[in-house]
Amino acid sequence: MEPSNSVLHWFDFICPFCYVGQQRNEILERRGLEVVHLPFQIHPEIPDGGVEAGPRTGPMYEALEREAAEAGLPLNWPRRLPNTRKALTAAEWIRRSRPDVSGDFNRALFAARFELGEDIGDRAVVERHAAEVGVDLDALRSALDDGSALAFLAESESLGARLGVRATPTWLIAGELVSGLLPREEFERLAEKATPRG
Repeated sequence: MEPSNSVLHWFDFICPFCYVGQQRNEILERRGLEVVHLPFQIHPEIPDGGVEAGPRTGPMYEALEREAAEAGLPLNWPRRLPNTRKALTAAEWIRRSRPDVSGDFNRALFAARFELGEDIGDRAVVERHAAEVGVDLDALRSALDDGSALAFLAESESLGARLGVRATPTWLIAGELVSGLLPREEFERLAEKATPRG
């Protein structure tokens, strides 16, 4: 069981709502809540090598760009959509084996995709960012190759599916499943509701 002040948060690095959602997590953490970041692949149908993304126009994309700007997050739309299985597998292995650098790794992968335009479907890119935050690459490679890291990801996704996660970002806050990038004010309210009383 997670402690009562924990929030479970399912994300995918491909998801621009999750990228902006980093700011929502900061709201929760400022209130003293521990956010547990759990990977959940939302587009497993994307092949290795990725697919062309197509144009990003219209009200939804404009709203995301405004949200990103207000959160101080650069947002450059990548040309392609990657298969994020390797990146998410690495993220869950790092969360379990090196929790002290897990947040740094996740932020680096989001930045790699939405700021730098890197292909996070490329294992070499994932490993480079893991090494930059201090992960033992031999241990990570071994876990990726022997399937143990993938088993961790399957557990994260299975837990999400059992609890009703269908999209990212999704949070479990004080027993309430919250899906999508709700307004900041709503997260303030949710954080207030979930904050333990002393």
